[in-house]
Amino acid sequence: MSCSPAIWAIIPAAGLGSRFGASRPKQYLPLNDRTVLEHSIDRVLSDDRVRQVLVALHPEDSEFAALSCSRLPRVRTVEGGSSRADSVEQALLALAGQAGDDDWVLVHDAARPCLSEEDLLRLLDATLNTGCGGLLATPVVDTLKHRAENAITTVDRRDLWRALTPQIFRYRQLLDALQHCRQQGLLVTDEASAIEHCGGEVSLVNGSARNIKITYPEDLPLAAFFLQQRDGASDNEDRS
Repeated sequence: MSCSPAIWAIIPAAGLGSRFGASRPKQYLPLNDRTVLEHSIDRVLSDDRVRQVLVALHPEDSEFAALSCSRLPRVRTVEGGSSRADSVEQALLALAGQAGDDDWVLVHDAARPCLSEEDLLRLLDATLNTGCGGLLATPVVDTLKHRAENAITTVDRRDLWRALTPQIFRYRQLLDALQHCRQQGLLVTDEASAIEHCGGEVSLVNGSARNIKITYPEDLPLAAFFLQQRDGASDNEDRS
């Protein structure tokens, strides 16, 4: 009898968060009772099917070891690279000998602390049921403008989706795609783009718009509000 493919997770956290403008990387900024990164790791670990989370850190990171989550048995660290794609590739290589070619690898942004258990469950169930890798995404609802030199035009948004994380693909498929893109000098903005460059199939799973990525200072209080609402709803359920 064959074993079901395992599910591994990677959180690239080697970035310095230059767009945020803080004195420390944004993944280590306080958010309610914990750091942004601790919330993100906790969200991924909320599903017991995730065997292990690999956190890719900057070589000079001095903060992660002080976090309580660094001592969890399902969490380990690897040295990240100079880009998101490099960090994910390094984490995949660290899984060599543990992960099988057909195992699933879930990649989640370090700065997305508001992932809900329901969205993670929906993504994993859809992936395991169809056998096709994909990502959480939300339909674009704003009017989009394209600016080229002095010309501004409105973009048809009907078929546009905003890519979120987690994103999940087979171990060997993702590693091969990232290495191919690096060797060919192709732009990789997320895991799905690497798969697309190699002609792979990608599915979209509808996710919550509350799964925001903290990029600018004004994102932090919004994330705190979403987390307070979620925690308040959980407390009400426990009392009922």
